[in-house]
Amino acid sequence: MGNQVEKLTHLNYAEVPTSDPNGFEPEDDGPRIGVSYIFSNDDGDDDQDDNLDHFQAISNHEEKPFDPLDEPECAIHYREECVYERKSGAATHSAESLLNKCTPGDLLEFVATGQYPHWAVYVGDFQVVHLQRAEIKNNFLTDVSQGKKGRIVNNLYRYRALPSEVIVRNALDHVGSRDRELYWRNSECFAAWCRFGKREFKIGGEIRIGKQPYRLKLLFSEKNSHVLEFQSLEDVIMEKRRNDQIGKVAVMDELANHLNVTHEIKQEHFVK
Repeated sequence: MGNQVEKLTHLNYAEVPTSDPNGFEPEDDGPRIGVSYIFSNDDGDDDQDDNLDHFQAISNHEEKPFDPLDEPECAIHYREECVYERKSGAATHSAESLLNKCTPGDLLEFVATGQYPHWAVYVGDFQVVHLQRAEIKNNFLTDVSQGKKGRIVNNLYRYRALPSEVIVRNALDHVGSRDRELYWRNSECFAAWCRFGKREFKIGGEIRIGKQPYRLKLLFSEKNSHVLEFQSLEDVIMEKRRNDQIGKVAVMDELANHLNVTHEIKQEHFVK
């Protein structure tokens, strides 16, 4: 994608600073520091788009039904303010059913097991604008869904929405933008920017200096959660989308393996 010098993959949980399941170290009472995606792409949209022409041929054989209960619950906080919250189990609908529910300016999310969510802005007349394969496109909603189920996600982010006509204009004004003309790292950042107009959704919209003001809290149960800190909303979204792609069970397995390794290292250090 444009505006990028090189591509660095994210670090998995075993490669970042350690914490307990609640996100706090016993020694320093500080939340775990998250990964910074300064040069990284969101591979999900590229992977999804590369399959566009072949989706109908393989969907019946390879794609698993989406399980909303395997969707990680999470919340994003900017300092003390909650700016995003997702609960698991939200209903999804077929593309045809969504058409009966959408109004211009709505944000849509299409989901499938093992894939990054794909976001789009509904602009009316059965069409959406979305970021796909390093280009902002205007397509029919049913084509963009690629057979996946979707839902309206206007209320995940808690920012004040722009008027619907402004949201639609924001989306349509960028149709045809591609590569180095793009200011968004993935479909979610673009769609959210169209609706809320906040520069934090753009590439480099925030300076990564000093403390990490954003916290991503992963919620596994009432008593089991995990917290990561990030320097920008862009970085939080990248990690959140990675978790969406692998699912709640895989995220919990990563954390459990990471904490076991951390415990063993501390035990070896203590013995020495």
